[in-house]
Amino acid sequence: METVNAVGRRKAAVARVIVSEGAGNITINKRPLEVYFPSSILQYIVKQPLLTLDSVEKYDIKVNLDGGGYKGQAEALRLAIARALVKINPEDKPALRAEGFMTRDPRAVERKKPGQPKARKRFQFSKR
Repeated sequence: METVNAVGRRKAAVARVIVSEGAGNITINKRPLEVYFPSSILQYIVKQPLLTLDSVEKYDIKVNLDGGGYKGQAEALRLAIARALVKINPEDKPALRAEGFMTRDPRAVERKKPGQPKARKRFQFSKR
């Protein structure tokens, strides 16, 4: 198997992954997963597609993560890994789709409107 590239996005975060055969090392921006995401919950989110397919120790994953916050980055990375795994083996797609890992979450920040302090907030109304 050669290397496989994939991209995942969530909110403002973009994750570009390179998946190759290996021992299960995940490197994010040249740092190990445990250093980049100290939270065990975020580490779990990143590994979910691999755990679903029982292939945690099969692949080495190099990641370029950019933008957004840590939760958005973790979910963008989860989507990128799932897309790469489907490129490697298309038969895995139904299992990953059933878990919801193949769907790009479209929710993003609503834009600020002119004449208002925020997207939905209005300035205080004064009758007189």
